[in-house]
Amino acid sequence: MLPRGRPRALGAAALLLVLILIGFFLFGGDLECERREQGGPGSFRCSLTPRVPPDGDLPADHGGCNRSDCVPLRPLPPKCELLHVAMVCAGHNTSRDVITLVKSMLFFRKNPLHLHLVTDAVARNILETLFHTWMVPAVRVSFYDAEELKPQVSWIPNKHYSGLYGLMKLVLPGALPPALARVIVLDTDVTFASDIAELWALFAYFSDEQVIGLVENQSDWYLGNLWRNHRPWPALGRGFNTGVILLRLDRLRQAGWEQMWKLTATQELLTLPATSLADQDIFNAIIKRHPGLVLPLPCIWNVQLSDHTLAERCYSEAADLKVIHWNSPKKLRVKNKHVEFFRNLHLTFLEYNGNLLRRELFGCPSPPPPEAEQLQRALAHLSEEDTCLEFRQQQLTVHRVHITFLPHEPPPPRPHDVTLVAQLSMDRLQMLEALCRHWPGPMSLALYLTDAEAQQFLHFVEASAVLSARQDVAYHVVYREGSLYPINQLRNVAMAQALTPYVFLSDIDLLPSYSLYDYLRASIEQLELGSGRKAALVVPAFETLHYHFSFPNSKAELLALLDAGSLYTFRSHEWPQGYAPTDYARWREAQAPYRVQWAADYEPYVVVPRDCPRYDPRFVGFGWNKVAHIVELDAQEYELLVLPEAFTIHLPHTPSPDISRFRSRPTYRDCLQILKDEFHQDLSRHYGAAALKYLTALQQPEAPQG
Repeated sequence: MLPRGRPRALGAAALLLVLILIGFFLFGGDLECERREQGGPGSFRCSLTPRVPPDGDLPADHGGCNRSDCVPLRPLPPKCELLHVAMVCAGHNTSRDVITLVKSMLFFRKNPLHLHLVTDAVARNILETLFHTWMVPAVRVSFYDAEELKPQVSWIPNKHYSGLYGLMKLVLPGALPPALARVIVLDTDVTFASDIAELWALFAYFSDEQVIGLVENQSDWYLGNLWRNHRPWPALGRGFNTGVILLRLDRLRQAGWEQMWKLTATQELLTLPATSLADQDIFNAIIKRHPGLVLPLPCIWNVQLSDHTLAERCYSEAADLKVIHWNSPKKLRVKNKHVEFFRNLHLTFLEYNGNLLRRELFGCPSPPPPEAEQLQRALAHLSEEDTCLEFRQQQLTVHRVHITFLPHEPPPPRPHDVTLVAQLSMDRLQMLEALCRHWPGPMSLALYLTDAEAQQFLHFVEASAVLSARQDVAYHVVYREGSLYPINQLRNVAMAQALTPYVFLSDIDLLPSYSLYDYLRASIEQLELGSGRKAALVVPAFETLHYHFSFPNSKAELLALLDAGSLYTFRSHEWPQGYAPTDYARWREAQAPYRVQWAADYEPYVVVPRDCPRYDPRFVGFGWNKVAHIVELDAQEYELLVLPEAFTIHLPHTPSPDISRFRSRPTYRDCLQILKDEFHQDLSRHYGAAALKYLTALQQPEAPQG
């Protein structure tokens, strides 16, 4: 849902206060408070400000500007001026870094932003989905295909861990739109601690000759004295770091930038085997030859936390820090005198609620994306008097979605392959290891988490030998917003990201039999489902009330446990009509798949083609979410075929908050009935008279339990 201003503004203000206090106590900065005359009595302005020369000019000697007390004061760009930012991003992990960087930019920014992202296919898929669902006002995103740019840099040998992507900043003047004159270029491992407009304002310092703005390298790397036989690329003095760059694209194009960098790289590679620091080596070799091209920037715009950093010579107070650059391969584990402050700053944005950044820019109106505009209109039509307002709002909520949150290897194409699809929240993480042991095939799981919980989940997977070994499990984070669990929206996200022809629609609390994955693939082939036959394969569900029990290895063992009272048919006591049409008595003796008829409130777990109907997102919280989907399958004439050797077992767990609310609040149940009525009306409009048989599903005295 789009933000309601006040809570989000309060959250942002609280975060800013925390950051100021952390810096004040850690660095012992001079907190200067002066009465603000315009604000009237009792109004104060408090700041931790760097010392500025009276004339506000950059010193001619750039070496003298490698401390924070020489930061000039220049007017910021007009409030509504569009600022352009470019980044190169490839893969799953770097995509997560981009999001944290963007959060830090959005937190401080006061201007519209246009992000230019050079990405591989993986990063584009992730970030395109994320920005589309994030719907941040006054942010545009353009994507550029890294594959098309690779031939321009693939001839350069590079030892840096970034590979070819670490060289692509060299080709930005040709890759970005010809009309774009200025751009800020960022590495993905930087964190902002200030308004990016202040950095953009430094373009005003460029002379007519200067085309590149860079911060001096804060290590002795280019001096060549770090170890014996260390031979770096040529550089001017300590050289410059390319984690933060100001580029005058118009001047670079006029100066023949492409020919310049290619010639320089070719000549240097005659005596050097490869680049060690990717594009940074080539930028520095060019500057060595043409020192007039560079404008040295104040060091606080790229505080570099490398292994041999001299960054402490740069800053003196917390407010001096503008951009933190984690340019060591160790990232947050790098050693530094003030690393705790830097790490806390980064972690603050890593775990910061991105929903709070959907705020409008004050005094700078910008047209919302079409989807956001439609959402605003829909929200405006809701009535505060509606007793089901909570349900209506949750249905309209557009959740941020981060697909493939962790590294993922797509399964090889197989004509009968099946992906297990499920959804979960933080309190069900403990089910993941057992599920991985039971299901050796691909999985697509949607997790409903806060930003902070997403980081906990990341650490949970990294700490698990079972989970970290599985590259065929795709985790998709749907960020929490609203009070009701959007169960069907989560299922749809997981279904949409499945890459196999078929999906097994399960729940996280059920463990499939050990052989189910292979059995399902064999059944799909034997039943010739790929020939156009529309069928939903029913996997009979059972349950145990014991937290620890011996999982059956076969149907025979399961039947023995069933007869001994250790297992039950699923929901046989609370909601028998939900699973009774499976005909468990027939299943006991069955040797071949058999067809069953749809019945009111039937909600089995099924295997269906990936392109089957999606779940109805109106059903949020608890009740009727699977039932509605089975109705839709039946309406589209899917056969329901029960598999004789398939089974899955539900494990006990504490009731979810939504179940508790369903059981304790009559209003909740009344709203669910209203949703069911509306669902049937939509069925009637879509299927006409054929939908009449489903009316009985809405005449039950009690709503289903799943």
